[in-house]
Amino acid sequence: MGTVRWQVFDEDGERVVKEIHKVVVHTINMGDVEDPDLMVAAPIYEWQQSDAGKFAMANAIPESPEWRRELNHYHMGWQYAIIVEMEKKKLSEFYLRFGKPDIK
Repeated sequence: MGTVRWQVFDEDGERVVKEIHKVVVHTINMGDVEDPDLMVAAPIYEWQQSDAGKFAMANAIPESPEWRRELNHYHMGWQYAIIVEMEKKKLSEFYLRFGKPDIK
């Protein structure tokens, strides 16, 4: 997953156009449990407390952090993806510091 858009920002009295990328920054596999949305809360919170999670949440476009759940037949359960929109320079820094997430 990855989409690109452009957004106008006001910085120091000037209008600046920035390239914004919508990307998956982390995935979590969850077994087949009764309430997967409830059970995934702890792993999401743990990731948010990691260096990668703190960076992603601090540099995400404020309205963007979200998660999505999809069936994962390989693990016989669910895969959750944490998705953010991030400015191109910050996304590059994220990839350099933490690597690109392994999405299966």
